[in-house]
Amino acid sequence: MEVRRRQPLGVELVKRGIVSENDINNALDYQRANPSKKIGEILYLQNACEPQKLIETIGDILGAKGVLITRNSIKLKIADYISIDIVKKNKAIPFEVSQGRIKVCFPTTVNNKNMDSVRMLLLNKGLVMESYITFESDIDNIIKSLEGASVANFNTVGNKNDTITGLVDSIIRTAMERRASDIHIEPLVDKVRVRYRIDGELFTATELAKDKQSQIIGRLKAISNMHQEKQEAQDGRILLYEDYNIRVSSQPNVNGEKFVLRLLKKNTDVRNIFELGFPYDEEKFKKSINKKNSMTIIAAPTGEGKTTSLYSIIDYLNRPEINITTIEDPVEIRIDGLNQIETDSKASFSSSLRTVLRQDPDIILVGEIRDKETGEIAIQAGQTGHYVLSTIHTIDSLEVITRLRKMGISDYDISSTLATSISQRLVRRLCPECKQKREFSQEERTIIESIGRKYGIDFDLSGGTYEAVGCRHCNQTGYYERIGLFEVLNITDEIKEEIMNGKSSIEIRKKALEGDYKPLVVDGINKVIQGYTTLEELNRKLLIY
Repeated sequence: MEVRRRQPLGVELVKRGIVSENDINNALDYQRANPSKKIGEILYLQNACEPQKLIETIGDILGAKGVLITRNSIKLKIADYISIDIVKKNKAIPFEVSQGRIKVCFPTTVNNKNMDSVRMLLLNKGLVMESYITFESDIDNIIKSLEGASVANFNTVGNKNDTITGLVDSIIRTAMERRASDIHIEPLVDKVRVRYRIDGELFTATELAKDKQSQIIGRLKAISNMHQEKQEAQDGRILLYEDYNIRVSSQPNVNGEKFVLRLLKKNTDVRNIFELGFPYDEEKFKKSINKKNSMTIIAAPTGEGKTTSLYSIIDYLNRPEINITTIEDPVEIRIDGLNQIETDSKASFSSSLRTVLRQDPDIILVGEIRDKETGEIAIQAGQTGHYVLSTIHTIDSLEVITRLRKMGISDYDISSTLATSISQRLVRRLCPECKQKREFSQEERTIIESIGRKYGIDFDLSGGTYEAVGCRHCNQTGYYERIGLFEVLNITDEIKEEIMNGKSSIEIRKKALEGDYKPLVVDGINKVIQGYTTLEELNRKLLIY
């Protein structure tokens, strides 16, 4: 089945007498306030006509078979056919199977690439896929119920009767199910503590008997290809899990060897920069990053999503007529069409960058500027016709200039090459299932208005805010996943002059504030007002009060 649209859906639905022009006008009003929603979905949510008739007609218009689907419609165990990750990635719900044919439902917005991906996966299992379409909100509800069903309580990690092999496997697999980015296995005085980092926060998953410590360490070293007998810091990698590349670090402490496992998902789709929370519209974003003879640097402390943003920008710029080369340590996401180089002990960022410059690149991504040598070569690349993207560890976008100066890069080189400096932080996103709307308290209003006066911004607080509640979907935390806060410093002619004149970051900040520069806290307040996060979460990250 190939989903295609011949003319605007609303026009066709009116022609067929399914809805009235007034229904379409109401739907368009709703869409202006909710631009991510499609007309068909809005008509369904507004109960404009009988749902079964609506989806069947939409299906006919799109050249597909339309069907309403609920949990009760599903007559198979979904995980037996495709994983929850594939379900979420493609919004594909298998719901019936018979005699080698399987029915799979997709949203009305599905693209043929996603359909083909699922079709091939099922074909490899010996099943012929029959495609259907339904309303995206119903698919989202089913996915949420599947996620809830797959989430085990933290205290059920492992089993007292498990073998050590089974115990370690249970710890790792539960972390994957819980969306953990890291696993900490920590020897304490009288026990071994296991913690997961989820959405940037550490949670205790389980505590194990001290007498299992040496066996757990032995198993971890065995599967990560570490030396068993060495009682010193080591690095390894676990490749036993099909969808994950797990980096392992061990470090002796007074109670034994601590292990940290970084879970890197293979073949992860690069997220759109605007989905990450970037505050600019597309036109303004293009002006900031689509440049030649220059350099863009993303600045933030460790673990604040710099690499994710770099990938998003590179993916946005990636076209067949452009030669893009990346130099990374390690390559975390593989993107088709890019030349990705992984550094190691034999090839540093600087030596790899020298080689890359002889490979006729248009755009170069350098994972991190760590020293003067790498910085100078990156600057040179920017000055000779290339567009360079990289990261650096600083607290904000203004301090990028100070950091480059401290590395020994001249003011002339910085002002002539640095085009954009972006700083970011990650804050936890309010759980969409349980967040509750309320009015701002007087204390919150005072804090926000004070920040507004400082930066000359009149924040609109009339719409209220949301607070974290907690439910099964978010493991009672009130938050689910994270969103980025961004500040963007575009190096204008005025700022170039400040840099050339050796002005301090404080003086450069004053000049930047006269233009379109807004600090991180401003984007943070806007995201609180928009209902993405809370003032408490913003304060936890930025210490604004």
